[in-house]
Amino acid sequence: MKKIFLLIIFLPFFITPLCAQDNEETPNFDLKQYFFVMLTKGENSGKIDSAKSGQLIIDHLNNIKKMQSDGKLDIVGPFGDDGEWRGLFIFNVPEKKDVLELLTNDPAIQAGMFKYEIHPWWSEKGQSLK
Repeated sequence: MKKIFLLIIFLPFFITPLCAQDNEETPNFDLKQYFFVMLTKGENSGKIDSAKSGQLIIDHLNNIKKMQSDGKLDIVGPFGDDGEWRGLFIFNVPEKKDVLELLTNDPAIQAGMFKYEIHPWWSEKGQSLK
């Protein structure tokens, strides 16, 4: 009898949160399309002499800085191992053709040090790494 009494007393505390979940609005996300680019080893990776390779990396980094300052590249970085994946870009441009133009202007890609895969990618506006 005591168990039934406790059940009657506490049951509303368990049911109310479950019912409240049904009444909550679906969260509103302000999604935006970006372009995720995976840089991979190119056909000339490891075949370029160290002096030229060093200059290509400097030119590649300068190109990255320009794309960032132009507001076209939001996130960029290399991978920390020596696998096929070399780095990634997240571009903030309207169309894939814009990404292709930016990538074909990169000196390290032009030299075959890197190749790439482009994927449309969605995220909420204003997201950032923490």
